[in-house]
Amino acid sequence: MVKKLLCIGAFLILYCIVCYNIYEKNIKVESKKITSPSTPTIIRKEEQIGFLKIDKIKLYEPLYEKNSTHNNVEENITILEESILPEKENSIIFLAAHSGTGDIAYFENLDKLKIGDEIKLEYNNTMYIYKIINIWEEDKNGYIHVNKKEENQLILTTCSPTTENKQLVINSILKNTST
Repeated sequence: MVKKLLCIGAFLILYCIVCYNIYEKNIKVESKKITSPSTPTIIRKEEQIGFLKIDKIKLYEPLYEKNSTHNNVEENITILEESILPEKENSIIFLAAHSGTGDIAYFENLDKLKIGDEIKLEYNNTMYIYKIINIWEEDKNGYIHVNKKEENQLILTTCSPTTENKQLVINSILKNTST
């Protein structure tokens, strides 16, 4: 009988410790979300040139001018310098962002996209609707190898979710526009 009481007591103490740790972690996470950074980043709305929208993965994020200080992967989805924006014929837009976890992992669910899925790019009051035509991984070496088509293309890239030193590349072509 004493052994049973000791076992039950030890179990209750262990249970309380686990509950307390879970409670503490939740409190810390919540307080982190509501505290403001010591040096807030101020982004002027006029620096935004559009939005990337992918309904399938619930992504809707602003895009910034190529020369904006906010056009960098440490803050936002980034338009790479080599991009030719969509108002030009045979444009090719390269967008890069972090995957994984965290506040800046905008492309964390990019690996859930499939060929035929839709990607929307709102730019200069026009909605450009792209369809994914190819998905692959390649070495992460600062380059993306893409066959340029005689069509408007949108290329998304991020780190591979499964293979170190690889990048995931998603190629899509323009199917429709609307104003």
